[in-house]
Amino acid sequence: MSIEYAIIVKNKTRLETLIERFNTKAQAQFYIERLGGNFEDYVIEHETFQKSLHSLQTQLSKVVKNKIVERIFVPNYIFTEKNLIVVIGQDGLVANTAKYSKGVPIVAVNPDKKRYDGVLLPFDTSNFIYGVDKVLTNSFQQRVMRFAEAKLNDGQRLLAFNDLFIGASSHISARYRISFNENTEEQSSSGLIVSTQAGSTGWLSSIFNMAYGVTGMFEKNLKLKRPKLKGNDLLFAVREPFQSIRTEIGITAGILKGQNSLTIESLMPSNGVIFSDGIETDFLKFNSGTIAKIGLAKETAALVINEQIKNAI
Repeated sequence: MSIEYAIIVKNKTRLETLIERFNTKAQAQFYIERLGGNFEDYVIEHETFQKSLHSLQTQLSKVVKNKIVERIFVPNYIFTEKNLIVVIGQDGLVANTAKYSKGVPIVAVNPDKKRYDGVLLPFDTSNFIYGVDKVLTNSFQQRVMRFAEAKLNDGQRLLAFNDLFIGASSHISARYRISFNENTEEQSSSGLIVSTQAGSTGWLSSIFNMAYGVTGMFEKNLKLKRPKLKGNDLLFAVREPFQSIRTEIGITAGILKGQNSLTIESLMPSNGVIFSDGIETDFLKFNSGTIAKIGLAKETAALVINEQIKNAI
C-alpha cells in the first residue's frame, strides 16, 4: 500500500500557550517579567521551533502530501496504512503519538537540539527526508517498541509507550494491595511507576536520581547506575513507600518479563487513577474494588531508525 499522506504531529509552544491564556504577546510578556522570568527564552524557543517546522513542511511538500495534526487531536485521529507520521517536538510527543499510531511508521524530528535531549528523536530538519524517503520506498529499518498495558477487572485497558502511573490523583497517599511473584502486601505510597524500555530514560530515571541522591549523602563514592531494560521488559518502582502497622515495604521494585504481571487492587474509596505517558487527562478510575493487571500489551509502535547514525535511538 503506497503512502498518500504524511501526518505532521506537533504541539503548541510555551509562547503560544501563554498568548492563549493572556490574549496578547505583550500581556504574556508583562506577566512573565513581573514574576522575574526570562520571557526572551520563550520567544527564542518559539522562533526556533517555527523555523524548524517551516523547513520540515517545505521539504516534505516536495515528496508527499502532508497536513498538520495538533497533539490534542491525536487521540481522536484515525491513522491508516496510507499514512506516514512525522513527529516534530519533544521526546514526550513521540510517546503521546505512538499510543494511537496503530503501527504506522513514525519519523521523529528534533526541532531544537540545544534544548531537547532527543532520546526518541533520531532525525533533525537536515536529515529527516532520508527517513521519509526510506518509508516511501518501503526500505526503512524500524525499532519496534512494545507498550505497557493496564487492564482492569471491568475490561477497561490503557496503553503506555513510556510509563504508567498508578496511584492517587492528588498528593495524598495511595492505598492498595500489591501482588508480585506470589507475594502480596498492603501498601501506602506516592504511587507506582511502571516503565517500558523507551520510558527508562524519562520519569523512571528521576526516581533513580532521587534514590541515589539521598543514599549518596551517606555512602561515599556511590556511582549512579541507570536501568538497562530489554525491549520486552517492564520495570516497576514504588514511590516513597511508607511502613506502618498495616502497610509494608517488601515489594518496592521488580522487572516484568514475558507473561509475568503485576496485580494491584485499589483500597481508595475515591481519587484513585491510572494514567499513561504523563497525560493526566487520559486516565482510568482506580477506586475501591478495582483490580489492575499490569503487563506487556500485544500492541507495538514502529519508530523509523536513522541508519546514517549508529545507535541513533
